[in-house]
Amino acid sequence: MIRIVNVTTSYAASVARLGFGQYVTALGKRPEKPLELYEFENCPFCRKVREALCVLDLDAFIYPCPKGGTRFRPRAVELGGKQQFPYLVDPNTGQRMYESNDIIRYLFETYGDGNVARGLALGPLTTASSILASWTRGLGGSRAQPGRAPEKPLELWSFEASPYCRIVRETLCRLELPYLLHNLAKGSPRRPDFLARSGRMMVPYLSDPNTGEAMFESADIVAYLQKTYGAPDA
Repeated sequence: MIRIVNVTTSYAASVARLGFGQYVTALGKRPEKPLELYEFENCPFCRKVREALCVLDLDAFIYPCPKGGTRFRPRAVELGGKQQFPYLVDPNTGQRMYESNDIIRYLFETYGDGNVARGLALGPLTTASSILASWTRGLGGSRAQPGRAPEKPLELWSFEASPYCRIVRETLCRLELPYLLHNLAKGSPRRPDFLARSGRMMVPYLSDPNTGEAMFESADIVAYLQKTYGAPDA
């Protein structure tokens, strides 16, 4: 029953954003290095930036900063000077910035065709629908949960609008697990390479270099993350 509710509310979050984050938009130059994003999953402003990364087909190291988190919140403050999210670091250009709308414009100007995708260009309507998406998920991915840190970042193949990927990202966020996010929205030119690697065009797909495990299915991934990195009594 809990699983049904979890999936249903995650679908509702995708509906609230009208499925934005499903398709790749016009792409520009590609960065040599993955971007870095300090954020937490249920933040509506962080969601907008993740959507921009997704439709621009960009990889990013995600450093989860849920409320009560102690692993990456201090680092974000050290880098940027204040505890505010999202916070983007682009090692390709040296750019570091707060403010979701500024980040989005920067991403589309640097890695797109210069035009912000319509789903992110509606001002208060974009923000309101993102807030509604957060509301449907309650506290999902917003508060830290006790657990242990991995030696190496995990890897997740995902796209923002997928309700099943969202469930996995929320768990990664709660456990403060850093991961390299590979966005694979529909139309991504990297889908054939992923298919060759995994054998199936299906996401979420998690790879853990710390254990050698790799798996599909959100429920299996969540169970694995909790067993491997969650506190025994959490």
